Amino acid sequence: MNMNPGNKNNGVAVMVKGLEKRFGDFVAVNHIDFEVRQGEIFGFLGPNGAGKSTTIRMLCGIYTPTSGSGSVGGFDIIREQYRIKEHIGYMSQKFSLYDDLTVEENIDFYSRIYNIPEKERLKRRDETIELAGIEGFRTSLTSTLSGGWKQRLALGCAIIHQPNIIFLDEPTSGVDPITRANFWDIIKGMASKGKTIFVTTHYMDEAENCDRLVMIYHGTMIAMGSPEEMKIGIMKHEILEVSMPQAEMWIDEISGLESVKETALFGVNIHAVVFDAQKAALDIKKVLDSRGASGYSINKIKASLEDVFVSLIENYDAQHKEK
Repeated sequence: MNMNPGNKNNGVAVMVKGLEKRFGDFVAVNHIDFEVRQGEIFGFLGPNGAGKSTTIRMLCGIYTPTSGSGSVGGFDIIREQYRIKEHIGYMSQKFSLYDDLTVEENIDFYSRIYNIPEKERLKRRDETIELAGIEGFRTSLTSTLSGGWKQRLALGCAIIHQPNIIFLDEPTSGVDPITRANFWDIIKGMASKGKTIFVTTHYMDEAENCDRLVMIYHGTMIAMGSPEEMKIGIMKHEILEVSMPQAEMWIDEISGLESVKETALFGVNIHAVVFDAQKAALDIKKVLDSRGASGYSINKIKASLEDVFVSLIENYDAQHKEK
């Protein structure tokens, strides 16, 4: 089986145009368009239920689109679904591992699923174990592994046939921050070797690792670009961070000011999207002082991806509420 279909699309690994998926009257994915370049880490960022998993399943040949078109590795997502499945790696949210098998037995099982020649299997098994960093667990039952080790093993099994395009659907959901960071080191390592990585996530900090990303909300694309383009090009307003005890009690006071466009609670602080940072800072100080607040600070900060996303969602909701 040829696992490298070659450059059939002039440097484009994934392409979709007008992609739509309906389940009855419910529109899960609403006519989206984008391209993923070969060798890049491409992020699909959005909250749960935004349409991320539905999109990735259409690209992997699991769902058939309601309308629109697209290709993965040069293969048509409607007419050549079986060919796509042969040439990609796909890791779903729920790791497809067998708990009653050992680590080595799981790897051997997937080697056979992908028809890897017997003389290659031992080599691929060792490569997979090295990639996952689980040398000490070769004969352990998979059920005994922690979530982080299972995650790495699942990735190794998903790419044991050495595909050039890898789809990862919420791969770090439910694991601790250190495990997430280690997993992203593996992703970056694969990308550095020319692999195309398409990853869905709702973690804003993870999206910073992507070369480019799409923000999706209610099945609709609301932005696309690099993380830096998102923060500089899309976010037209300034951001003030208000740090103070029990910040959540003051958010309504601040959001009611005319100089403040919108507010959101970020951890223990308030982020205020404002029209003019200097004026808004004075207005916020005035209202806090008049209410007897103390121990606060107001600082202008650079917009984060989360600031951008919250602002885009606010705009989307406002526009669709008016209709």
